[in-house]
Amino acid sequence: MTLPTPEAHLQSVLEAVETRNSGEAEFLQAAREVLETLAPVLAEHPEFIEAGILERLVEPERQLIFRVPWTDDAGRVRVNRGFRVQFNSALGPYKGGLRFHPTVNLSVVKFLGFEQIFKNALTSQRIGGGKGGSDFDPSGRSDAEVMRFCQSFMTELVHRIGEHTDIPAGDIGVGAREIGYLFGQYRRITQRYEAGVLTGKGVGWGGAEVRTEATGYGAVFFAEEMLLRAGEAIEGRHAVVSGSGNVATYAIEKIQQLGGRALTASDSSGYIVDEEGIDLEVLKQVKGVERARISEYAARRPSARFVAGGSVWDVPAQLAFPCATQNELDAEAARTLLKNGVRAVSEGANMPTTPEAVELFQGAGVLFAPGKAANAGGVATSALEMSQNAARSRWDRDKSESRLHGIMRDVHEASYAASERYGRPGDYVLGANSAAFVTVAQAMLEQGVI
Repeated sequence: MTLPTPEAHLQSVLEAVETRNSGEAEFLQAAREVLETLAPVLAEHPEFIEAGILERLVEPERQLIFRVPWTDDAGRVRVNRGFRVQFNSALGPYKGGLRFHPTVNLSVVKFLGFEQIFKNALTSQRIGGGKGGSDFDPSGRSDAEVMRFCQSFMTELVHRIGEHTDIPAGDIGVGAREIGYLFGQYRRITQRYEAGVLTGKGVGWGGAEVRTEATGYGAVFFAEEMLLRAGEAIEGRHAVVSGSGNVATYAIEKIQQLGGRALTASDSSGYIVDEEGIDLEVLKQVKGVERARISEYAARRPSARFVAGGSVWDVPAQLAFPCATQNELDAEAARTLLKNGVRAVSEGANMPTTPEAVELFQGAGVLFAPGKAANAGGVATSALEMSQNAARSRWDRDKSESRLHGIMRDVHEASYAASERYGRPGDYVLGANSAAFVTVAQAMLEQGVI
């Protein structure tokens, strides 16, 4: 059999993906971003073409869509839509978070699940890729309403997950409160205490130390490794950070622990700039405890100002950490950052930088860390939580953070080594995609056509 060239094969697969998933903009963007980098890998591994690895990889193993009815505090019946996409289990049980946000739809969940395949492979933790969520918005809802929604959501999901099958975690809109309600309902229905079925639990009943901080810390650890390889450091540099949830908050914390100064945080109403550096105690109180708008931070800090709307990327800094949501950093913002002298960009969110912006950064020689590598710290620590649950043990904070740091160092080294192997040293997009793809593809090849 004569095989097509790698380029022809990739084009054929992309065309099929676009035809089959028309209208799913986020998923198509994620698929293109990966596939367009893989020609050097396929040239080295023609067996992946022959075995139809890509055709299978872009198609989820299972997609679940279900109704989630619940009642609000006024007794009114509400209905949301729930999702779980079990994308690929070649390396282990499906692993990926649940996102509760009005923007959640099948395309978003598929894009996140597809990214999760590669992110999980880079951690070397033997977990597959999946993702889920709902268009339910927990903001402004009472604890009782969130509990009733979570119980209804889990009532449908309960028979599709398990510690050897699919292990959800948190994501946007799903924190320790929501995980607690979901686990309680799982335990109630199954009559089993399987701590390993969900991660992101409270530390007192099976959760891992540093899990809350892990994604933000990990993005900074990866940036640190990129800079160290280039003979540079975070210390003494200014950073702009978008978002104000867990990822952004703990990215700010780690930047400042390493001697940098984080100047910004944001939410949907605008952003704050604090020239003295973000005061973490105030930020955590405003956003984590009071769940107030970010403008309230500026009201309490004389050194800070609030900018309604606008772009956090207008603030001059050498380091940038997009930690909010997909496609938040576009070409215009990239040009502004470049004009202001940005040196490194590390994605704390999933696909927050548009393809045009990535191209601008790479063309200018900026160190760019894609989310599937840079924000792998969250799922890596979730896998460590699973290990502790299986062994019925608990690690202290120092051990947990040390393991996280080591995993992020390994993710960086694997990504850099792959970028060298395939002819573009320092291209972390190519490196992360290639390293992860080879790991998953080899497992799929060895397990047959399933």
